[in-house]
Amino acid sequence: MIALTQERTAAAGMAVQRCSPSVLDSIARPDVHLAIWRRPLPQGLAWLSQLDWSKIDDLDFETTLDAVADAVVEGLAEAGYPAGARGDALADEIVQHARRFAAIHKLDAVSIRLEVIETDACRKFHADYVAARLLTTLVGTGTQWIHGVEAADTPIRQMGTGDVGIFKGRLAAESLSILHRSPPIGEAGETRLLLAIDPAPAPGAYACAH
Repeated sequence: MIALTQERTAAAGMAVQRCSPSVLDSIARPDVHLAIWRRPLPQGLAWLSQLDWSKIDDLDFETTLDAVADAVVEGLAEAGYPAGARGDALADEIVQHARRFAAIHKLDAVSIRLEVIETDACRKFHADYVAARLLTTLVGTGTQWIHGVEAADTPIRQMGTGDVGIFKGRLAAESLSILHRSPPIGEAGETRLLLAIDPAPAPGAYACAH
């Protein structure tokens, strides 16, 4: 297992990465602005890349933790995702992330978005107007992030497909030293499937995809 890695910035913000879901708990620390669980995409979700995206709708809803399992199953069915073992695997993926995110932030409700992205959405590096946001790319290129301000010589890091990251938002810290963006995919004709989870309610939080 890869040891915990820490990348510190001049503004004392830190990114921590590890091949264990427990690393996501680190986002509760004041000095951590990004926590990434490095993992391959679960084998039970490999079928997602073969979907006909023209038949799939985006999901965007709020739910309590008590109702999250039923809400996710119903939402996936309405959006056109397959039933059976494949649908169950996707529902379990979403529910487990929602529950972990809620436990870390002591939430009773979350906002869940599962979005098909085919354009260069949110091409500029930024921080979201939420306390925190969980992001994982289930199909396609992962979210890009940087330390500090966007500049020509700023090294760009990238999450892998299947990686799970929790980014601290502007409601949690006055000065954020880690920014992120959706990777440029428009010219390549790529399709991404992005799962984003926020605290609920989250007015205006979905202005961008990542």
